[in-house]
Amino acid sequence: MTDRQGRPARRGGQAGAGELLELVRSGRAVTRGALQQATGASRATVGQRLERLFRAGWLREGAGGPVDSPLGGRPSITLEFDDRHAVVLAADLDTRHARAAVLGLTGEILAEHAGTLVVEDGPEAVLGELGRWFDRLLEKTGRPPADVCGIGLAVPGPVDTGTGRVVQPPMMPGWDGYDLTGRLSRAFTEHTGAGAVPVLVDNDANLMAYGEQRAGHPDCTAFVLVKVSTGIGAGVVVDGAIYRGIDGGAGDIGHIRIGADALCRCGSYGCLAAVASGGAVARRLAESGVPAASGADVRDLLAAGHPEAMALAREAGRQVGDVLATVVTLLNPGVLMIAGDLAGTPFLTGVRELLYQRALPRSTAHLDVVTSRLGERAALIGAGALVVEHVYAPQRVEERLLSLGV
Repeated sequence: MTDRQGRPARRGGQAGAGELLELVRSGRAVTRGALQQATGASRATVGQRLERLFRAGWLREGAGGPVDSPLGGRPSITLEFDDRHAVVLAADLDTRHARAAVLGLTGEILAEHAGTLVVEDGPEAVLGELGRWFDRLLEKTGRPPADVCGIGLAVPGPVDTGTGRVVQPPMMPGWDGYDLTGRLSRAFTEHTGAGAVPVLVDNDANLMAYGEQRAGHPDCTAFVLVKVSTGIGAGVVVDGAIYRGIDGGAGDIGHIRIGADALCRCGSYGCLAAVASGGAVARRLAESGVPAASGADVRDLLAAGHPEAMALAREAGRQVGDVLATVVTLLNPGVLMIAGDLAGTPFLTGVRELLYQRALPRSTAHLDVVTSRLGERAALIGAGALVVEHVYAPQRVEERLLSLGV
């Protein structure tokens, strides 16, 4: 028996309450007997540690399971993670707008708000406003702020997850190295009066990939999502975990040089994002007299069937597909998902044209190229899941139970 990271579950009676909760949450052991078998703990030990989880309100008894013995007998009572005891707050920042939500512990969105927030206004103002949004959303759900167990934030830039700070983000001027976790935690407290809670920050494409993989492709062990909006970024999920690289820079494919002479927001020439992002397509449309200032404007034009926007989106898809041929050859994913403002038929057609032309047949033989299932909620759901996995990790469960006195 192994845990989610492939490590063997503790045996010989050493598994704590956190490990038992993990086994139940994952569905690998959902009866007392199964927990004894998985951990090697005695019936009394399992019972004592389960009692702590019941007292905390994190477990509940479900319906009786099947009778395994050929001699019959009473069915085993199943155990379930009680997702009613807490909620998660999540926010997804883009360059000119944001989305925030209250989520249940299993990922359902209980309340949601979207509106204009401009990252160029700076982290102090933007994160302060998010604190106000969170307060209003909690009021809408009727959940007290004390029920919040954590906050997840998606941002359009590379993040050092060890510090929760963005690192040289081309699209977020004034945010480099800023203490995002501290400011958002203070904003939550200022507007709700609640105590501090864990705040986790990650790149938006990473969290979109995490949300989409868990919701729609849980059996895919190598999953790649490419977000094409104002910029371009990719999220990679391997064996159920986000792959971030050494310091959060993995997946930043928008700054791969492709030989063009366009100036990118990062200060370099020839980046993929400078010629194939939603922002780049918007600039080309504006130069030809079509009103467009952002990837969102391009999305609206594509929805309306604007012929020039569709032609430029297909061309952008071909440029991105050329780069993705290398990505697919390197990672050999089972699913390649296209998301963001440009994720429609013209762009996807362009991606497929160059991807299948340039990549080795073996790399694409078992590859599904698809579009987003969760849409604009993907990063929110991914951020919520990240918080839940953090808060209910076995070691933190033990710490939290001690702090609760159970």
